[in-house]
Amino acid sequence: MNEYFKYLTTSEEDINWGLYLKVAGFAQIKANAQYPTKEHPSEYYFEWKSGRNLHEFQLNYITEGAGIFENKHGRFQVKPGSLLVIFPNEWHRYRPIKKTGWVENYVGFNGHIAHQLLKHPTFSTQQPVIQCGIREDIIDTYLKISDLVEKERPGYQQIASGMVVKLLGYIISFEKRKGFSGKQISTVIEEVRFLMRQNAAQEINLEDLARQHNVGYSYFRKMFKKYTGVSPGQYHLQLRIIRAKELLISTDKSIKEISLELGFQTIHYFSLIFKKKVGMNPSEFRKRLN
Repeated sequence: MNEYFKYLTTSEEDINWGLYLKVAGFAQIKANAQYPTKEHPSEYYFEWKSGRNLHEFQLNYITEGAGIFENKHGRFQVKPGSLLVIFPNEWHRYRPIKKTGWVENYVGFNGHIAHQLLKHPTFSTQQPVIQCGIREDIIDTYLKISDLVEKERPGYQQIASGMVVKLLGYIISFEKRKGFSGKQISTVIEEVRFLMRQNAAQEINLEDLARQHNVGYSYFRKMFKKYTGVSPGQYHLQLRIIRAKELLISTDKSIKEISLELGFQTIHYFSLIFKKKVGMNPSEFRKRLN
């Protein structure tokens, strides 16, 4: 298969869902071939000299060949494993090197949820080419999207939109992992997270834990937050709140007993932290769910 693409209609229900697909396709561009091919609608086709502006997001994954991507921020090299992130109403152009061609999978989408998700710092017009490498899970996600789009069964837009969210999640995950590849700190963080879960009902001296693993606490805290998205103290606190919810729902223990069991200094402090994290105090939480 040299090229497959499908431009999609959308219903009001699809748009209200918050993320809907506009196009999905696959192309195997041979060396010295014209790019893009003229079979695409005028909204999508472009001449290299003028480039184009789309009214949607696109994720274009290159698995073979090489080329270039340009936008107002500069020129970016494209190689196998590159993922091109195209934003709505942003001028751009891209093409494979003539002597190599390339193989691409792409999906175009829009919606208010799409706009919210693409605000993540991983996605930027300043760095529109993300080097993901050749990832089987990314390729598999594109194949599943193409299969859904090709058959267009009822509800396919909603399922395919979930695949797009999954794709975005993979990209963020791979970017986060880059800073930890081959580093001992990732093993340390995993071990500490396990200890936190094993001791969720107790106070933990995180500085001592870092020292026991021969890691300075400031470095450990910085890398832990980069790895998980929250500081080690907040991570452990969230585990304690999860445990507090379980005890409030599944036991008859008083709030004071639960507070002491989870290592909070006073019932007042426990109630204050619980309300801050959950939006209601422990007694209100228990009443609402019992």
